[in-house]
Amino acid sequence: MANLPNTAAGTAFVPKYNFKKSNAPNTRVVSFGDGYEHRVSFGLNQNAKTFNLTFEVDDDANPSNSSDAKTLTDFLDERAVDGANFTYTVPGESAMNFVLEGGYNKTSTYKNRSKIQVTFRQVFEP
Repeated sequence: MANLPNTAAGTAFVPKYNFKKSNAPNTRVVSFGDGYEHRVSFGLNQNAKTFNLTFEVDDDANPSNSSDAKTLTDFLDERAVDGANFTYTVPGESAMNFVLEGGYNKTSTYKNRSKIQVTFRQVFEP
């Protein structure tokens, strides 16, 4: 298990504050006659969270130099290959273990500035 790397300045990557948090509780529903039903939470960790995050980071035009965009995308590429989980603390939340859900999108918004959009899915692994 790894941690999301830090920026070149040594601080944690912080997403823009328009991120989306969602959950999909794992619930089983049994319907009886006359509209009665019984709902049961299924599983030990049945309420995993998903975060859609956008990071706006520095990006150097020279690919041989280390930039925050390169650091972050290299880390995400490694997680896509090995499928390993990683620890990250989303602002306003406690530290959680995540996996990369799908891929990421990187957009060059300005000269030497990039926007990276990614989805982190909470997992419950040791």
